[in-house]
Amino acid sequence: MDRLRHVAPRLLAALLLPVLLAACAGGPHGVVRGDDPAFRPVAPAAPVPPEQNNGAIFQVSQNGGLFSDDKAHRVGDILTVRLAERTQARKSANTSSSKESSLEIPNPTIFGGGVTINGRPVLNNAIDGTRSFGGRGDSAQSNQLDGNITVTVAEVLANGNLVIQGEKWIRINQGEEYIRLHGVVRPVDIRADNTVMSTQIANAQVAYGGSGTLADSNSPGWLTRFFNSPIWPF
Repeated sequence: MDRLRHVAPRLLAALLLPVLLAACAGGPHGVVRGDDPAFRPVAPAAPVPPEQNNGAIFQVSQNGGLFSDDKAHRVGDILTVRLAERTQARKSANTSSSKESSLEIPNPTIFGGGVTINGRPVLNNAIDGTRSFGGRGDSAQSNQLDGNITVTVAEVLANGNLVIQGEKWIRINQGEEYIRLHGVVRPVDIRADNTVMSTQIANAQVAYGGSGTLADSNSPGWLTRFFNSPIWPF
């Protein structure tokens, strides 16, 4: 008995340790500037030296025409994205069901007469059951993101579309705010001022968040995440 008394706390601690670690791992992960290659700025390719510099205005290494505009079209070029993201979703569900059942067993007859006690039937039975269920759920979500972010061209696809990516970090007091963007843009959608709307980006991946004191204060602690985790049995 004494040995079991000493082993029980160790066994309980061994069982709770993975649960606590899972609760800690389920919290928000810190984001570091430049830690994701999908959002890093891309440098342009090094120019190829001309085979012969004869003093002409056009050079092969410039990879451009005399009458070309300044809109992004090469790897490493800069493009400004105007963020105008608005999403709104709402969902509701309502379910109800009911069921009634009844069963009646009459008094049996034995030797031509019913089973009674003092003239009162004692084997009459009746069963009634009623079951009902009602459930209702509502969910609503609305998001809005406005602003600008300047990104770079990471790749020029075979059809001329541009793969763009980049991130923007702003330090305010004791925290940092960031915006990350990745997607595909058609050159025809780029405006004359070298801007494009975020609604015209294909396969867009837009991330907005923050780190620091304010972000930490808005996040639940590890003990709260532990009690809210799916593995908590109660």
